Amino acid sequence: MALKIRLSRGGSKKRPFYRIVVAEASAPRDGRYVERIGHYNPMVAKDNEQRLVVNGDRVKHWLGLGAQPTERVQKLLSAVSLTDPVKLRDQPKKSAPGKKRAEREAEAAEAAEAATAEAAAEEAVAEEAPAEEAPAEEAVAEEAPGEEAPAEEAVAEEAPAEEAAEDIEEKA
Repeated sequence: MALKIRLSRGGSKKRPFYRIVVAEASAPRDGRYVERIGHYNPMVAKDNEQRLVVNGDRVKHWLGLGAQPTERVQKLLSAVSLTDPVKLRDQPKKSAPGKKRAEREAEAAEAAEAATAEAAAEEAVAEEAPAEEAPAEEAVAEEAPGEEAPAEEAVAEEAPAEEAAEDIEEKA
């Protein structure tokens, strides 16, 4: 006989009132129950003491006998410090990926890591080659007179100025 601590609805239409009961798991929601251990009235203000009334000793007794509270009842009981708060999952068990999908994702992750490692190795090789060529270029620059570099810079500076002058003439 599996027991649940759950809510049994009462009250009229659009005016709910719930009894907190210990019932068999197979019993209907508003059907037979073993014992009534409190009540919950959601229509009362949250700070009112009549919103949730629970017999704490009986709750502890039934929990000790193995009765399982529903999530809603556990949340209510945790508000009065009778149980631990509900631990909600970010992803429900139902929507968790299956075995085959998990295997495919693991293989894809391994392939991505291998590709990243290869790319890093290629970059390391590419960085080493220009580093070796750079000293040769510096040696050539040191041997050649310093006049070539400033002349190239002067030509590069004159070209944008000439283009700007041509653009102004076209607009006028």
